[in-house]
Amino acid sequence: MTWDWFDTALMAFIGLNFLAAMSGALFKPDAWYRALVKPWFQPPDWLFAPAWMVLYGLNAVAAWWVWEAGSGTALTIAMVVYGAQLMLNAGWSALFFGLKRMDLAMLEVVFLWLSVAATILVFAPIVPAAGWILVPYLAWVTFAAYLNWTIWRLNPSAATARAVAQPGE
Repeated sequence: MTWDWFDTALMAFIGLNFLAAMSGALFKPDAWYRALVKPWFQPPDWLFAPAWMVLYGLNAVAAWWVWEAGSGTALTIAMVVYGAQLMLNAGWSALFFGLKRMDLAMLEVVFLWLSVAATILVFAPIVPAAGWILVPYLAWVTFAAYLNWTIWRLNPSAATARAVAQPGE
């Protein structure tokens, strides 16, 4: 396996991660979110974009390594699990910020966590380093799940709010 920035498969995995990340660009924090009570451990807003950029980059590289090294049924399973993980990743922002459903976002982030853990488990036998570089992603999703749960508990009246267009949004 050689490192080539212009590798078609690598560019495809970067593109897939970019598409998943677009959910966060489409469904952003708004006045509803800013009005919610947040826990003391809430990171500053500016931290989320660079953190996710690093995690998406690691995610793309891990998938590329597995794509290059894998074959047969193991590769097929790894790519299906990976694709499910990306779709779940993209769905969280739509549920939390788009639909303003902290409850559904909490359920979804549990499935996201399971899918990231499954991705690690199916990548590691093919390329051990591909599993290891996803551990920070799993840690971040663990933290994000706890943050989602805490915000949900701190804001019971907003927990199942339906998206309503706000003037100026």
